[in-house]
Amino acid sequence: MNIAVFGMGVMGQYVREAVENTDALNFVAGIEPHKEVNEDKIYQSLDAVQDKIDAIIDFSHFSNIDTVLAYALKNKVALVVATTGFNQEVEDRIKKAGETIPVLLASNTSLGVNVMVEALKKLVPMLAEDYDIEIIEKHHNRKIDAPSGTAKTLLETINDSLEEKRELVYGREGIKKREKEEIGVHVVRGGTIVGEHSVIFAGTDEVIEIKHEAFSRKLFANGAVKAVKFLLNNNKIGFYTMKDILGL
Repeated sequence: MNIAVFGMGVMGQYVREAVENTDALNFVAGIEPHKEVNEDKIYQSLDAVQDKIDAIIDFSHFSNIDTVLAYALKNKVALVVATTGFNQEVEDRIKKAGETIPVLLASNTSLGVNVMVEALKKLVPMLAEDYDIEIIEKHHNRKIDAPSGTAKTLLETINDSLEEKRELVYGREGIKKREKEEIGVHVVRGGTIVGEHSVIFAGTDEVIEIKHEAFSRKLFANGAVKAVKFLLNNNKIGFYTMKDILGL
């Protein structure tokens, strides 16, 4: 199966390597729309690719989604969207594309993070009454969206697991007591931190922390390849998430 990777930054290079090291997958194109390129199999647009494309993995910038979606829909190409920073209107359009093509949207392609999300669905109802909930996420200094897409997914999971949604408080300053019915969200940007997400349940005289830490971006590339293999092997039009890959 022929795979095109949209966005040939650091993550795109890792995805290319993962595709090339996977049996039955063939890297046919990398798309880098905002730079002049002079490299084999690297193009400025999807339309410039001569080879047939069976699936696209998008690891670029959220501003490219219109281009990627339009090509995938026109050419009936399977699509893995692993970019974050979308608003709700764009997410809805990605989901609607699942009526025409196989499309998978993942705020995080790490299998471990997605297991963490499922664990929270069980833990939150048991702990929320007696524990304060706070989220801390850390990423490298080049990440432009905050909180991260993964942090937003964790927040949605927590709030959806509660009988009543809680107020989100981003960072803390000044002189004010923490309210019970809130979730604190804290963002760190610095150095080359690959990605770290912690959900803290702070109770009386004890703390429970659920944490995922990525040590290499290769794990996200490997997850994206699992996602594209799932779409191609499943071969069914529809909207999917990483939860479907895990069989949850």
